[in-house]
Amino acid sequence: MSAPEHLVFITGRMAKARLEKVAATLPPERFAWSIADAGVKVAALMTEEIIRRRVTIPDGATRIVLPGRCRANPEALAAHFGLPVERGPDEIVDLPAYLGLAGRTVDLSRHDLRIFSEIVDASKMTPDQILAKGLDLARRGADVIDLGGLPDTDFPHLEDCVRLLKGAGLKVSVDSFSLDELTRGARAGADYLLSLNEQTLDLAFETDAVPVLVPVRPDDLPSLDRAIEQMEKAGRPYMADPILEPIHFGFVDSITRYHETRKRWPGIEMMMGTGNLTELTEADSLGVTALLVGMCSELAIRNVLIVQVSNHTRRTVEEHDAARRVMFAAKADSALPKGYGRSLLALHDKRPYVQTPDEVAAQAAEVKDPNYRIAVAQDGIHLFNRDLHAIGTDAMAFFSDLQRTGNVASDGAHAFYLGGELTKAETAWRLGKRYVQDEALVWGAAADAEAEDTTAFKKAGHTKHSGPAAAAIAARDAIPPEAGAAAPETTGPGETRAADAISETPAEGGGRIVCGKFVLDEPAPADRSASAGKA
Repeated sequence: MSAPEHLVFITGRMAKARLEKVAATLPPERFAWSIADAGVKVAALMTEEIIRRRVTIPDGATRIVLPGRCRANPEALAAHFGLPVERGPDEIVDLPAYLGLAGRTVDLSRHDLRIFSEIVDASKMTPDQILAKGLDLARRGADVIDLGGLPDTDFPHLEDCVRLLKGAGLKVSVDSFSLDELTRGARAGADYLLSLNEQTLDLAFETDAVPVLVPVRPDDLPSLDRAIEQMEKAGRPYMADPILEPIHFGFVDSITRYHETRKRWPGIEMMMGTGNLTELTEADSLGVTALLVGMCSELAIRNVLIVQVSNHTRRTVEEHDAARRVMFAAKADSALPKGYGRSLLALHDKRPYVQTPDEVAAQAAEVKDPNYRIAVAQDGIHLFNRDLHAIGTDAMAFFSDLQRTGNVASDGAHAFYLGGELTKAETAWRLGKRYVQDEALVWGAAADAEAEDTTAFKKAGHTKHSGPAAAAIAARDAIPPEAGAAAPETTGPGETRAADAISETPAEGGGRIVCGKFVLDEPAPADRSASAGKA
């Protein structure tokens, strides 16, 4: 049996006790561990220089794990320590899953599903508009740009559009009921033709474009079989689409036709058009998409035609892209599509709370400074500083507490910040989402995540100071993160000391992160009940 991997978790004083508690649950046969406390109060404030200078790595270590919000460069630290260095999860409670203790290592880089994204009104758009739209769809995750023709609508610039998209390096399909438009698109260089049936199949032998075969009528599966037989005899490439129908208009029967087609033709390429479900069902499309892509995964359907017309499907490309990666990974693991990240969870989180109410209360009891903290637990929103610990479920209901214990009435920027954060916290609590102060809520594939440089601190927000003099005041107040730092220390299992219990007692000249900015802690006033500082 091989020796366990020796992990070194680098952290700060505030997080050390909770990190030790979680690390103690790691299976000893797989992981030995040490905690390197850099001595700074907030782990997220650690820089490469601080870590290089203050952290000692014990002998026998094999891997170093940084806090998820630490802005140090892992590659630079790896070169310094001579060991692999990686950024771990943002929250300590997620550490076991990060280390693969959920039974698998999550890899969402792969998929086997091709996304055809249709531009439904292409005939009404200019070539330049179509090119811009096609490039945007490709950026979002589309593999093929589908030019949709409209009945009784001329498409005189079809050839120009196909050539323009192809010139930009994009794959192109033409989707039309008009045999003439399909022929013109194929001659212009389209890669795929949607859709041919046994009555229009001759075109498939006149072009190099790959045809998508459909039944003459959705319920006429034998006609699809006959078209497939002709392509099989000719040895030509093709796809088969039995046609997905809307709910109450043949949905269940159409699903059985996909199953029947796969049973009859186990090795052929197939396509499913998901728009009849996502567009024609007024439900959040992410869950509908996940289910349909799961069906594609089970039936080895490796092509989907998607469409975005309705506002509620505005993220359909991103949703299909996320779903295909999750389903591919789960299928490769012979596993349920659970534990593969948060991309398919928009409204609710699997683990919304990173602290219990008791843990938040213990943290609040240790706070000795006027800065407001906001946390969300099972029992609601917690707002606390040295003078206050209020719990509620209505953001506006905290107003009286803030009036009584704070000076927010005289600081519009601070009041604005607290109102925004409390409202965000209420949204998270009501939906069962994870809340992190000063961070955006995570909406999975339903919204773009904020792009950020994980090696640099965020820009300051309007919390401590605002107005024209904000930059000068921020520069005046900024102090080194190590101000008041304790001596660094590296400990392992069984070496925890009582003095290491969670504490936020500020050292002389200490501070905290506020919206990504280091803010100086203010000294306690003589009458603590009459004043509270800013978040």
